[in-house]
Amino acid sequence: MRHPSEHAPGSEPWRFRPATADDLATLVAFTEQEGFEAEGLRLNRADVERGVAGAFSTPPRARCWVVTSGIAIIASVSITTEWSNFHGADYWWIQSVFVVPEARGRGVVDWMLSRLRQEARAGGARDLRLYAHAANGRARRVYERAGFSPAAYVIYSLDPSVPPRDEPR
Repeated sequence: MRHPSEHAPGSEPWRFRPATADDLATLVAFTEQEGFEAEGLRLNRADVERGVAGAFSTPPRARCWVVTSGIAIIASVSITTEWSNFHGADYWWIQSVFVVPEARGRGVVDWMLSRLRQEARAGGARDLRLYAHAANGRARRVYERAGFSPAAYVIYSLDPSVPPRDEPR
């Protein structure tokens, strides 16, 4: 029997589709589990619900897709866009990638990222970009296997609610 990631041409073991508001509860649960698995975070459920619901607001703040096997959702991926004034095109930033534990190791994430790459190409994206927690070696290996490479940028973060150390004189 073939491994699911080695399916015969023309046959698809899974279905990749845009997420709908009906998928909200599943996406919230996936996001909470992803935060815990990737960074050991216990996320605030109300924040996660508001964050995921942003994909279904008008205008949408993100786009989400799900992977189904039969009727079950087994994976999800979401993106936000960043306009590049250098290139006059969007960068698609992958915000989340999640595969249910029982579907891991079967090629789902590779297949899903391949479908996302097709969506990005069709949508005119300049780049697909993502960031991974430095300690999450497993995720970094998956992304590198999918063709991603470390960028020449360093991500900085600033919490605007924290006062500066030294006020300007």
